[in-house]
Amino acid sequence: MQAAIDEARKGLAAGGIPIGSALMRGGKILATGHNKRVQHGCPVTHAEIDCLRNAGRIPGNFRGATLYSTLMPCYLCAGAAVQFGVAKVIVGESRNFPGAPDFMRSHGIEVVDLDLPECVAMMADFIRDQPALWHEDIGV
Repeated sequence: MQAAIDEARKGLAAGGIPIGSALMRGGKILATGHNKRVQHGCPVTHAEIDCLRNAGRIPGNFRGATLYSTLMPCYLCAGAAVQFGVAKVIVGESRNFPGAPDFMRSHGIEVVDLDLPECVAMMADFIRDQPALWHEDIGV
């Protein structure tokens, strides 16, 4: 989870939305990423999508991998986890955004919400300081 938190902070420092992600399998980090929607002007460059893109073609597939995210994935990112056979999604928090845990669970993905104060505070501070940008990101 620390790699995902580090990515979120990297995104925030670059003027973006502080959401980070990391993909692991067999105890090894395969890739990391962060939300770059603002930086790239691309509405689908969410943290989890960036992470999966950075992983590239993994020999075989993503089956058995664990995807970490500082915030509960939205339907776009949950759909990518389902599409590519991610086994488990571990999130830093879902208080600031409930995301799509039931969707992932209904497709056999184990979802674990750590409810980490650091993740909750980072996202709450951003939403407070940048409400228009946050609402743009989640389509409100």
